[in-house]
Amino acid sequence: MIKLTSILNELRKDTWQQLDKGQVDPYKDEILDLIKQAYKEIGGHPNFKNDSDITSGNGGDVYDIIDLDSDNDIDAVNVSKEKPSGHKLVAMGHDGSPEAKRAAINQQVSQLKTRGWYMEVSGKIKDILLAKGVKAVDNEKLVRKALAGKDIVWHGDGTYDRKIGGEMHTKMMVGKPL
Repeated sequence: MIKLTSILNELRKDTWQQLDKGQVDPYKDEILDLIKQAYKEIGGHPNFKNDSDITSGNGGDVYDIIDLDSDNDIDAVNVSKEKPSGHKLVAMGHDGSPEAKRAAINQQVSQLKTRGWYMEVSGKIKDILLAKGVKAVDNEKLVRKALAGKDIVWHGDGTYDRKIGGEMHTKMMVGKPL
């Protein structure tokens, strides 16, 4: 999807590569397209609505990208933010191909099984991650610490409600926050 003109020489096929917020500006439209593709079935990602969200405070600090096929386009992206509780995965994107979806999810699974990585999930992705052995964080105190400053309504079963992008969502935290 993304022509990798400035990083083409550094990109290795089938290998995740990190871009920080300062490196993504030339690719923000294309990265947004990958995120929109991944979230289209649920009406879009609440914090990634336009290309300025890629480089703004709503975006991520690190964008992990991968090229999986014969072209020189980015096929999948995972987005994380650096937080006091570790690396919070905040979005994924893919070109819609089964290979790109699988790569994005498998990278997230690997990260979420590592201390200091966590994510808020719901719906299908929650079910997929739990089925792949990612652990739910069912400790209210730890969830509140990881989401410091966020208003949550704890349900007592590992799920909670909170406002994201101006709308209420029921979420579950997975992974291993610090």
